[in-house]
Amino acid sequence: MHPALLGLMTIIVGVGGCVGYFYGANLFLDKVLFPAKGPNAGRNINRANIIRPWIFLFPALFALGLYLAYPVFATLRLSFLERLPGNEYAFVGFENYTKMFAEPKFVEAMKNNVLWLLVVPAASTALGLLVAQLTDRLKWGSIAKSIIFMPMAISFVGAAVIFKLVYEARPEDVAQIGVLNHLYLLFGGDSPQQWLTIPFWNNFFLMIVLIWIQTGFAMVILSAALRGIPEETVEAAVVDGANPFQIFFRIKIPQIMGTIVVVWTTITIATLKVFDIVFAMTNGQWETQVLANYMYDKLFRANDWGMGSAAAMIIMLLVTPILVWNVYNARKEMR
Repeated sequence: MHPALLGLMTIIVGVGGCVGYFYGANLFLDKVLFPAKGPNAGRNINRANIIRPWIFLFPALFALGLYLAYPVFATLRLSFLERLPGNEYAFVGFENYTKMFAEPKFVEAMKNNVLWLLVVPAASTALGLLVAQLTDRLKWGSIAKSIIFMPMAISFVGAAVIFKLVYEARPEDVAQIGVLNHLYLLFGGDSPQQWLTIPFWNNFFLMIVLIWIQTGFAMVILSAALRGIPEETVEAAVVDGANPFQIFFRIKIPQIMGTIVVVWTTITIATLKVFDIVFAMTNGQWETQVLANYMYDKLFRANDWGMGSAAAMIIMLLVTPILVWNVYNARKEMR
């Protein structure tokens, strides 16, 4: 079947199915299950109104259970099993976790993830806040924001390919197409560098890609928060003789601290799950391994479902507290 026809049929069936479900469920509830007639009409109406939200929520709850809750419990179960020949499994308890923590590659992945967590959320949030402040109330500010936000429309793999070209190195006697090596040689460098193979520093070259993407997200959210600050507080600070730095750090930042925390934690979650950039640029080589790429290697390359599932559970355990904190702060802001 032609892809366009298949897409059209998917839209028709999906939208039609949703409309049919909600209309049919509402009709069944009001006409068959709890009809609004007879001596019990009032009680039936009340019962129908109590059940109606759950009928409407059922498709979403079912999908969440099928595609989110079930995989979590299935992954937890697999993390305690060892796959045997013949597609059979044996219960090994915490042996997968023990072996995983003893592997140098896992230790390397944990160290690198910690490094990513220390650098990427801080740099992305700080740059986003800086851009939001500098472009606020400028005539061309919206153009600058659009340019900085543009990387958000690029996939992680697309961004990785772009920066892989930026870091590209060619032989010394050939014209360099990599921007970084061209600049390096222009300012007196001795020979082109393979930037992604330099241990420790190559992690920062990978981080720049995610910072480049996430800065636009931080800028948009923080720009909206800055515009929500009452003008009276800023004007009062100006009258009292505060300079721009004092206004920014002592007046504005305290008032948007809740938003800063939400942005920080959101980027932290994205950083913990980073996979595409590392996979596309180094595949975890040259000491750039991260947890998600380690999990992929175990699951789909080594075919070790037990250790791969254990790595997935570690990622989930690291993400969950931050996610809960993020939801808590978001609800706190809405009160």
